[in-house]
Amino acid sequence: MNLLDIRRQIRPHRRKTRVGRGIGSGLGKTAGRGHKGQKSRSGYTMRSSFEGGQMPMARRVPKRGFRNTAFQDDVEIVNLRDLSGFAPNEVVDLAALKSKGIVPRYAEGIRILSEGDLDRPLVIRVSHVSASARKKIEAAGGKAETVPIRKKFVKAKKNPRAAVAKGASSKLKGK
Repeated sequence: MNLLDIRRQIRPHRRKTRVGRGIGSGLGKTAGRGHKGQKSRSGYTMRSSFEGGQMPMARRVPKRGFRNTAFQDDVEIVNLRDLSGFAPNEVVDLAALKSKGIVPRYAEGIRILSEGDLDRPLVIRVSHVSASARKKIEAAGGKAETVPIRKKFVKAKKNPRAAVAKGASSKLKGK
């Protein structure tokens, strides 16, 4: 190896390629985008699932079974060790856990698990408490109560065209 063979490999700052700055730059005129078409326009982004007009995978694969995602409860898991920030005899419920930032805002229910120890009596009102967590809570002098989840169902918007068509057909039937 000679000194002539050494090239500077590390480049702390490489200038950004400026496209569309004349034919001398090598990326003038069409700026490396080819001629016309959707891909040559500004603001073009291709959907990650786009397969070039071919029937997409999400539509090719058969859909079977039941999906409960619209109706499932967003139950967050909280361990006993996470409750150390509460004062003795304080009520621990969904609102209190949300205000302390222990569970996210969208949580609808809480499941208390027994990981960690509880050193103070607390009144815990949540949707689920494991049996071992309940024993630890009562051993510390606290109380564990279960309350049902109050689910806020959002009704799907009805198709206004379908409602108009339905109303029109019922009027015709009446005549």
